[in-house]
Amino acid sequence: MAEIVLSTLNARWVHPSLGLRYLLANMGDLASRTALCEFVVTTPVRDLAERLVGEKPSIVGFGVYIWNVAATTRLIRLLKLVAPDVVVVVGGPELRGDGLCTEIAEIADYVLVGQADLEFAALCRSILSEHPPEVKIVRCQPPDVLALRSPYPFYESVGIADKFHYIELSRGCPFRCEFCLSSLDERVVSFPLDETLVQIDGLLSRGAKHLKFVDRTFNLKISTATRVLSFLLERWKPGRFFHFEMIPDRFPTPLRDLVSQFPPGSIQLEVGIQTFNPVVAKAIGRRQDEERVADNLGYLTEHTHAHIHADLIAGLPLEDLDSFASGFDRLYALKPQEIQVGILKRLWEAPIQRHQKSCRMVFEADPPYEILSHETMDFQTLQDLRRFARYWDLVANSGNFRRSLPQLLGSGSSFWGFWEFSSWLFLRLGATHAISLKRLVSAVFDFLAEKRNVPRKVAAPLVFEDYASGGRPDVPSCLKGYLPQEARARSAHSARATSPKRQARHLS
Repeated sequence: MAEIVLSTLNARWVHPSLGLRYLLANMGDLASRTALCEFVVTTPVRDLAERLVGEKPSIVGFGVYIWNVAATTRLIRLLKLVAPDVVVVVGGPELRGDGLCTEIAEIADYVLVGQADLEFAALCRSILSEHPPEVKIVRCQPPDVLALRSPYPFYESVGIADKFHYIELSRGCPFRCEFCLSSLDERVVSFPLDETLVQIDGLLSRGAKHLKFVDRTFNLKISTATRVLSFLLERWKPGRFFHFEMIPDRFPTPLRDLVSQFPPGSIQLEVGIQTFNPVVAKAIGRRQDEERVADNLGYLTEHTHAHIHADLIAGLPLEDLDSFASGFDRLYALKPQEIQVGILKRLWEAPIQRHQKSCRMVFEADPPYEILSHETMDFQTLQDLRRFARYWDLVANSGNFRRSLPQLLGSGSSFWGFWEFSSWLFLRLGATHAISLKRLVSAVFDFLAEKRNVPRKVAAPLVFEDYASGGRPDVPSCLKGYLPQEARARSAHSARATSPKRQARHLS
């Protein structure tokens, strides 16, 4: 039991909250009276309430994000019914700007707006001393990062080898991309690098294998990036995997050389392209040297073993479908292992909303606040793009159809080739979720035969090799009768066992 409980609903069990651990690490004299209770967002809220009430807390603090705000609202509503005396405090990215007008802010007792690393403990002291603040909304000033205690010792040892552990080298972003909340940051502040490296070393020594660096711009300061990469390279062992968000047009030779030394299956680079349309980029404050982007991605895909995850945003103001298709084709030609097609979201206070009237932008009122239509993309087009993005994730990004994908796309535009498949697949399945791999195999096989005119006896070994390369010993029924007797699954790459499954499938 604990007097203070820190809680949040994570997307998955393998993604523990870094934010809660910052709060826990900085509770000071209240640390011994504080417990951490993390959950998964899909768990029934009654079960969550039961666990929280069982702690018999006086205060419960919730981390609120775009993916958990609906479930957290239901949980707090229930908690207020079964334990009305518990003081509920909410904070996180979803509680700022217009988010303060939402139900979760109304039913909570206190709302912390901004970086609450130190303010949460201060609020708890006031409540427990029976001198609570008179105001409900507490606006937090950014803390001095030098005054913060490290959160990394609070990553539990149970399941440590299977979880993704989030690391923060700096806060803030120097860029002003209007779709992003980081555009509101006044400056970038860095944590003491020596101390952070000591903490990372401790995590690795305790058995952590997957580290994800949350810095928006890991390679902003090349000296820091090269030092961290060198540090991790020296400590790399089979099974260790590192993820970074990189600025795509900033890869000088020292950085390239270091990335090229990481073995297959050990490193993922997330690069935000977002748009290749210069008019759109200028309108949303996005600065990017497209020639350098192309050169850097070309080098990374041709001369390193890094897994490249590149982002594009559909629904940006002034971009139409043809423009987006052109950008997608350009990015696909650079051969990243994954292209993440994201749908534009209206994040609270993000400057993108200044275009709302002039571009007739219409957003969903509920999370995740996705764009529904605007002046150059109507509702139907964006619906089709949502399905395109989902199916691309299932077929291309998953790595399950690496050999079949080129045939699936056809000989022309990669975007329009997959657009045709996406439209065909939705007519066939009428769904975008709960689609088994075998149903996808059957669909890809039929599409190759019916729409790409690939003879079934030619398509079958191709699709089967994709299916079997994941270590699956059976033959899908749709392929039986079309496979030669000697058909064999290609043996899995030796690096498969050393990296997460999704990334491993892209290894040849």
